[in-house]
Amino acid sequence: MGGTILFILEAILSLLIWAIIVNAIMSWLVAFDVINLRHPMVRQFARFLDAVTAPLLAPFRRIVPPIGGMDITPIFALIVLEAIKGYLLPWLFSLLPPVLG
Repeated sequence: MGGTILFILEAILSLLIWAIIVNAIMSWLVAFDVINLRHPMVRQFARFLDAVTAPLLAPFRRIVPPIGGMDITPIFALIVLEAIKGYLLPWLFSLLPPVLG
């Protein structure tokens, strides 16, 4: 049971990591006018990614200001999410079996 929960949480964290990466790449493509937000499907996808990633990036944006006009908060968010996925979750689930009995 604990392995299944760990797998699901790691999968959710992986999806959040990919959402941050895709959102960053998409923002660059929009900034360099490679893709156009006037297309309804692209605009809807961009809004979805913003809705998913904005709550994750907001705490970092309060702490880290843009440097030279570039928002580097996705890098910090990726580092924290990878640390949670790689170190914190396995450690917490290693403590789980003695607690459950």
